[in-house]
Amino acid sequence: MSHLTCNWRGASGKTYRYYIHPRHPSIREGQLGNYIYAKIDSEGNWVPIYFGQGELSIRAHEDHQQIGCINSKGATYIHLHLNAKEGERLAEQEDLLANHAQAYSPGGCNARTRP
Repeated sequence: MSHLTCNWRGASGKTYRYYIHPRHPSIREGQLGNYIYAKIDSEGNWVPIYFGQGELSIRAHEDHQQIGCINSKGATYIHLHLNAKEGERLAEQEDLLANHAQAYSPGGCNARTRP
């Protein structure tokens, strides 16, 4: 596992620690958690492209359902952390999206589900 980390803050003020990996890391099946496709901007800041959760061995690879969008937005890294509890993963994803609206289309690849 990577030793480089990044802390992402949600709208609630809660901080979530993620491990930074180059795209398409080798992940053992059955690892559930949250993930963020991201890139670094010209000032050296992380820019989120897509926030998600689920089976990391699938979501961190080329067969991701949003991979075309993720590639087109220039994501160069994936940030990961493990969490087996689906309710917590979904709440974390929502909290992070509420604080990082740039991950929504058209700037990012998350779709808004509410009007």
